[in-house]
Amino acid sequence: MEKWTRIAHQPCLPMGKDGRLVTACEEHIRLSRQAATEGMVLPKNECGMLTLNKGCRVALFGKAQIDYVRGGGGSGEVTTSYTRNIYEGMKLKEEEGKLQVFDELSRFYEEDVKEQYAQGKENGKTVEPAVPAGLLQAARRYTDIAVITICRFSGEDWDRKGIPGDGDFYLSPQEQEMVDAVTAAFPKVAVVLDVGGMVDSSWFKENEKIQSVLLAWQAGIEGGLAIADILCADANPSGKLVDTFAGSFDDYPSSAGFNDSDDYVDYTEDIYVGYRYFETIPGAAEKVNYPFGYGLSYTSFAIRNCCGRLEKAEDGTQIVVEASVTNVGKLAGKEVVQLYYSAPQGRLGKPARALGAFAKTRCLQPGETQQVTLRLAADSMASYDDTGKIAKSAYVMEAGEYRFYLGNSVRNTEKVSFVYKEEADRVVLVLKERVAPRQLAKRMLADGSFEELPVQAECKAERFPGFVEGNPPHKGHWEGDTTANERGADAPEKKIMLMDVVNGDASMEEFLAQLTNGQLIDLLCGQPNTGVANTFGMGNLPEYGVPNLMTADGPAGVRIRPGLGVCTTAWPCATLLACTWNPDLVYEIGAAGAREMKENNLGIWLTPAMNIHRSPLCGRNFEYYSEDPLIAGKMAAAKVNGIQSEHIGASIKHFACNNKETNRKASDSRVSERALREIYLKGFEIAVKEAQPWTLMTCYNMINGRYASEREDLLAGILREEWGFKGMVTTDWWNKAYQYKEIKAGNDLKMGSGDPDEVLEAWKEGKVTRKEIETCAARILETIMKLD
Repeated sequence: MEKWTRIAHQPCLPMGKDGRLVTACEEHIRLSRQAATEGMVLPKNECGMLTLNKGCRVALFGKAQIDYVRGGGGSGEVTTSYTRNIYEGMKLKEEEGKLQVFDELSRFYEEDVKEQYAQGKENGKTVEPAVPAGLLQAARRYTDIAVITICRFSGEDWDRKGIPGDGDFYLSPQEQEMVDAVTAAFPKVAVVLDVGGMVDSSWFKENEKIQSVLLAWQAGIEGGLAIADILCADANPSGKLVDTFAGSFDDYPSSAGFNDSDDYVDYTEDIYVGYRYFETIPGAAEKVNYPFGYGLSYTSFAIRNCCGRLEKAEDGTQIVVEASVTNVGKLAGKEVVQLYYSAPQGRLGKPARALGAFAKTRCLQPGETQQVTLRLAADSMASYDDTGKIAKSAYVMEAGEYRFYLGNSVRNTEKVSFVYKEEADRVVLVLKERVAPRQLAKRMLADGSFEELPVQAECKAERFPGFVEGNPPHKGHWEGDTTANERGADAPEKKIMLMDVVNGDASMEEFLAQLTNGQLIDLLCGQPNTGVANTFGMGNLPEYGVPNLMTADGPAGVRIRPGLGVCTTAWPCATLLACTWNPDLVYEIGAAGAREMKENNLGIWLTPAMNIHRSPLCGRNFEYYSEDPLIAGKMAAAKVNGIQSEHIGASIKHFACNNKETNRKASDSRVSERALREIYLKGFEIAVKEAQPWTLMTCYNMINGRYASEREDLLAGILREEWGFKGMVTTDWWNKAYQYKEIKAGNDLKMGSGDPDEVLEAWKEGKVTRKEIETCAARILETIMKLD
């Protein structure tokens, strides 16, 4: 098949064996189910209530058993041929003789949810019905085992609520009433949480009447069956938390100012996000219900024979820690080994613990042992000095001892005997001040106090007055532009096609030289949909052999709008995937999703999303991985490598600090340069250096007073100069920034439509040069050239 044939000409032909589709094939659905079971977390299991014994009777309570939420809304939605809810999953286990379900109770919820849907309620937004007293009594006569189901739904462009009794972070009054009724009637109670992010855990942690809790997350197309797999011990939970579950919403340091303004968010907690806050700040530790990295198993593991050493490598000194992991229980299972480090407080201040490396074992049989080796670059423990306490705009290893802790959560660790020591302060890397705050007045220090930061005159980004939400792609008005090429004298006599550049018969410079300004500018704008695409394309200059390359959402599966006859695989949400602590599994999902992209003639998959879980309320946390940048970076790199192994482009997003959805197109994230580099950009840095994604998507919001897509110091400076990013940068769809400013900053493509006439006027006025336009166009074309 010739290059771009599938993209430009073919119908969506099957790519599987014997002419079968790979899209939503059995193999992909099995992989989705496997990932779902591996990322579910068991925070509580007293008296070993779970697993459910073979042949036992179970009563399922809660509308979530029917109103199952497989994933979030917006770009995280996926069109599938079916979704397996919890009741259906349990009924399949009943067919296998594993258990028996009290059907009369589940049918009550089925009818109630069906009625609420008919009244206009959406999936995940139904109201918990009161359980009729007679039905509750009948359920109790049937069994002494109750499983309570609770679901949550969130989505793009809106944030969650953290008000007690609101039915979002906390239980609703109706849910609390149901929980009280069930726990009063049944001696054995388990809870299944079908949620996309952090929720209140206090209602079940100290409740002795609730023995077991499964944090099932939003687990994709086969989520209900994956939950049943765990409950029946057909799969052993091995997920570990990638967020800290605190006692209340107010216990998170971001909560106080989260709703202060729709126009800005002050990141006053600085680098003390998630466990970095709870394990460091005096008085915060006791606020934790379930710590970062925590998760139970149906078996037990012993981590022994831990030892550490230094190892010299070409790229610097490495800390190497080895240990043996033995399954000392009675069931096969997997364990996650986590290595944390503690740096000296010094003058800059540090978190008490920071995750440095991790490894997941294979499935170990009872009595089986596996040796694990974890590696950590010594210089990765450096802190960024943004104010010049030691060396301004530099990463510094402060003098003192760096200690290491190995275990299976941030709190369940043992000190490694090995110690790394710096005799004096050492500058690791000297950089430039970039993306520094102007309006952040203070930030938290390691002792819980705050230091003042210099505040400058407010510099608010201008919003493009021609912005139209949802404006479709369109060509510019190029009358009289045929000779507008500044470099017309250099244009070749013979037309050069893009394939000539691919074949090495012409250079990119020669190709670009022949194009008019209008043609160049059009390349920098989103292009119309073709085929099954609904998020538009790029390229589309057929007279020069440039195909129209289609994009597709989204983080939980290839998103094709309903009604087109194409159903894809819905994968578990990103938070669940992160809780697997298994990059190899995430790589497989990336590759599988890429095959579905290719089969449907799509080229750029707009995933992974990888912003930090700064607050439990961010409406898109289900799309993002973790509160920890190492987890986010490693998982994103794995997914990108999987996607691009199939010659499909990945687009990591949203760069950066998209940690709140309210007024997301005009809100300013005010954050110190240190927190930006150590927390909010670090995951992106890891993904760029380990996977080189073909594209990166900038965020809607401003960062320290300027739109991210207009910040040359962020894109040309940090992303390209410092990290060595070689790909193309696109905006998020229909942002409010000026396109000519984005071009100057190095944001190459404006989606879903650009502003070509505005860019041409800016060129005429000398606000942007042809060379700057050509540079962006070249990166777009080079991206297209990478595809088959």
